[in-house]
Amino acid sequence: MADIRAALERERRATHDRLAALTADFEEVVAASRDTNADDEHDPEGSTIAFERSQLDALVRQARAHLGEIDAALTRLAAGTYGRCEQCGRHVPDGRLAVRPTARTCVDCAS
Repeated sequence: MADIRAALERERRATHDRLAALTADFEEVVAASRDTNADDEHDPEGSTIAFERSQLDALVRQARAHLGEIDAALTRLAAGTYGRCEQCGRHVPDGRLAVRPTARTCVDCAS
């Protein structure tokens, strides 16, 4: 279980770092849009500032949700329920946990 905890902690740190970078990028896009009065909605040269802001916002929300999943997995690990399906109580296959260490359900219940 120590190796599982270490892997989850590494994933948590990496996700936290990714969230910090995405948040900084989001703040830069917002600041850039504040400092200009350009009509980027009609610019044929690529994506709009609003589109970039929306993409970054979605990635920030995704990273925050993943941190929540990691924290929930760490809580299950501490409670001794990690690796048990939350729906049927059966063992979550090791292969599934290797690919998705935050999995809450077995393959059957996930489908």
